[in-house]
Amino acid sequence: MTRFSLSLLAAAALAATSAHADEGMWMPKQLPQIAKALKDGGLALDPAKLNDLTAFPMGAVVSLGGCTASFVSPQGLVVTNHHCAYGSIQYNSKPDRDLLKTGFYAATLADELPAAPGSRILVTVAMKEVTADILNAKTAALTGKARTDAVEATEKQLVAACEADAGHRCNVYPFFGGLQYQLIKQLEIRDVRLVHAPATGVGLFGGDADNWMWPRHTGDYSFYRAYVGPDGKPADFSKDNKPYVPKHHLQVASPVTSPLNDGDFVMVAGYPGRTNRHRLPTEVDFAFGWQQPALAKALGESIALVKAETAGRRDGEIKMASRMQGLQNYYKNLEGQQQSWDGSDILARKQADFAKLKAWVNGDAKRQARYGADLAATESLLAERQGIQRAELLANFMTPSLLTAARQLYLLAQERAKPDAERKSGYQDRDLPRIRASQQSLDRRYDEPTDKRLAAHFLAQYLAQPANTLNPAWVDVFSLKAGQDEASIRAQIDKVYAASKLSDTATRMSWLDKDVAAFKASDDALIKAAVALYDDDRRLENRDKELAGKLQKAYAGVQQALIDYHASRGETAYPDANNTLRISFGKVQGRTPGADGSNWTPFTTVDGIVAKHKGPDEAGGEFNAPAEQLAAIKARNFGIYRVKSLNSVPVNFLSTLDTTGGNSGSPVLNKKSELVGLLFDGTLDAVISDWDFNPKMVRSICLDSRYMLWQMSTVDKTTRILQEMDVK
Repeated sequence: MTRFSLSLLAAAALAATSAHADEGMWMPKQLPQIAKALKDGGLALDPAKLNDLTAFPMGAVVSLGGCTASFVSPQGLVVTNHHCAYGSIQYNSKPDRDLLKTGFYAATLADELPAAPGSRILVTVAMKEVTADILNAKTAALTGKARTDAVEATEKQLVAACEADAGHRCNVYPFFGGLQYQLIKQLEIRDVRLVHAPATGVGLFGGDADNWMWPRHTGDYSFYRAYVGPDGKPADFSKDNKPYVPKHHLQVASPVTSPLNDGDFVMVAGYPGRTNRHRLPTEVDFAFGWQQPALAKALGESIALVKAETAGRRDGEIKMASRMQGLQNYYKNLEGQQQSWDGSDILARKQADFAKLKAWVNGDAKRQARYGADLAATESLLAERQGIQRAELLANFMTPSLLTAARQLYLLAQERAKPDAERKSGYQDRDLPRIRASQQSLDRRYDEPTDKRLAAHFLAQYLAQPANTLNPAWVDVFSLKAGQDEASIRAQIDKVYAASKLSDTATRMSWLDKDVAAFKASDDALIKAAVALYDDDRRLENRDKELAGKLQKAYAGVQQALIDYHASRGETAYPDANNTLRISFGKVQGRTPGADGSNWTPFTTVDGIVAKHKGPDEAGGEFNAPAEQLAAIKARNFGIYRVKSLNSVPVNFLSTLDTTGGNSGSPVLNKKSELVGLLFDGTLDAVISDWDFNPKMVRSICLDSRYMLWQMSTVDKTTRILQEMDVK
């Protein structure tokens, strides 16, 4: 369910919840406002306990930085989705040890494998309101780049003070379009190891064909373990490290004493990424009228090129596997959103709602004086931003991976020449481990033939645009020219790559410690390109900061108007998702009719795996269940995991939970806060809920923990993990 935003401004928006009972991604501090709804829904736990991040069960829920996970044992065992651990499975795979295909199980602690470079387990320990610090009187009066820089400077001060407590990662997050800010403190566990992942035929059964679809039969689970130093504090990987002991962990629900049924209360805690439910009509129109179709086109072409370039080369397929998964997931998501958008009345409703807001503002002189200028300014500033996005969309696709690496290395050299407090966010001492990990990961994520093919393809598209719209710096860096064809571009890229040694990991890593003078003196072609682009990169960065500062100030005013407007109607509000801890609640429920016109029952079973199985040579191998699993299903070897009403083992279930990308891996809890599943997907016709929530359509797809336990006990024989989780 991974999704990402290309917006220059990470503006949160407002959503009102009076219309739909199960809509809402609630901040922990807001839970007292919905305590009655939680209790009425069936929660047995005191809702007030959910407001305490260090208490059970919230203290067991962690972030992986893009996905969610949870502790499920006192020894730091963490469960998440297979697709969330996919990068680590891929990183540890080679043609002669293909863990993607076979799966992985560490029979002992010593057998557990280091996760991909940069992997982190983040345990939220505190959230602090810092709006008054960020928007002090001086900053509130600023606009443009000056405002952006002032906000960033204060954020860095707050973060530095917070991270004086060693072993923690702190970040400031904006809420409600920058009206509110919170400082979030997280224990940062740096030694993360892969413990168990099922074979692709389980964890990714159905592949891209079944992605975002129902009925579903995917065993989307994997296990990590968190390790700390001998002193119990976060540390880098070492054989002397020991498993982390969390303050709290979740108990997997017993299939005997706590079976999950249709209609049962469920709750999910996680770190949802981005939603856009109250973007302004002009933003919505731009997104679906141009931006997302253009993105989908580029993504589709990228997928085809990666497949063509890696065909018959298993090493290439493995290296590109993680990137390919992301491309396919995002492409299908955008296609689903567009299908729901086309022919709908979404824009008309957004425009009508915005007209009501404007009428409310203009209906009172004080409101008009307070909000009117921001409403007008926001519209024009959005138009300016959209023009930039049109001109530069292809830059996200046409830049060679090694050039991106070289630019990061040179920018690091430039920033390291400054005092740490004055460096760009992302290039301070606190960020060096992440930069090192990103450079290291290219070792198993870079495939040169594919990289060249993608760059040449999209550079040709860029150069086919009117010459007066092209950025001269981007054209000149590879000695290209407007209108140049793909073949000649590829020839030029070949020359550049041949004159660079950055594809060698040791060489690339050595540049992490070199100064600006060394970069300027280098004759490495890609280092020279990074140096040549530096001034233009900073020009574009300053341009974007100027626009972002203006837009943030105006957009925040619009968000305040929205907040006050909804408050005047007696509506409770939650901020749009922004990668911070949230809670959603709902129930197990199917859908009638489903997107295909059939009756979507709430559970699928292992019998559907047998029905879908096609073997390794059909349908791209996406429906290729392991032979051992098929044999166990056909033998009806179900034990305590058989559900009488289904006469089988449930695999996945539907719920009314309000979720989005970033919620992947989130623990799904029953009324007693026991783990009954893992959130991993939504349905294709409802992915537009990021923009427009429709309770009749929205369903989240969850892994049923009974299937996970059955597969682990009956097929994969992961005895050690099951005993550790105290499975009953």
